[in-house]
Amino acid sequence: MSNTEPSRGSRPAKALEVVEPLGKRVLIRKDDDKKQTKAGIHLPDKIEIPTLTGRVVAVSAQVDRDEDYPIKRYDRILFNPKHAIPVDLEGDNRLFVVPVEDIVAVFRKDPTEDHAA
Repeated sequence: MSNTEPSRGSRPAKALEVVEPLGKRVLIRKDDDKKQTKAGIHLPDKIEIPTLTGRVVAVSAQVDRDEDYPIKRYDRILFNPKHAIPVDLEGDNRLFVVPVEDIVAVFRKDPTEDHAA
């Protein structure tokens, strides 16, 4: 028996699962729901303001090639959750596959702000 083979009692290392969206979809990690209003009022644990923002974790190859969708990995987005499909991969269940048509905005820094004196 060579040193590269696993011993009889050991288990092979579990491969890390990767979710790759297909078609015109992206994988997003939804931001936490807010427990405080903008005015600073703390909400009870049972009441939360639903958050419709998140970060892009993965982009399908079809969206990546399409110039009509300037969406990249790590972009912060605003999305319509109506067609979002939850991915039960993490305990907190904040991963969702979202059709690209349900992304309504991408948050970007103002490029003119960097050049302001």
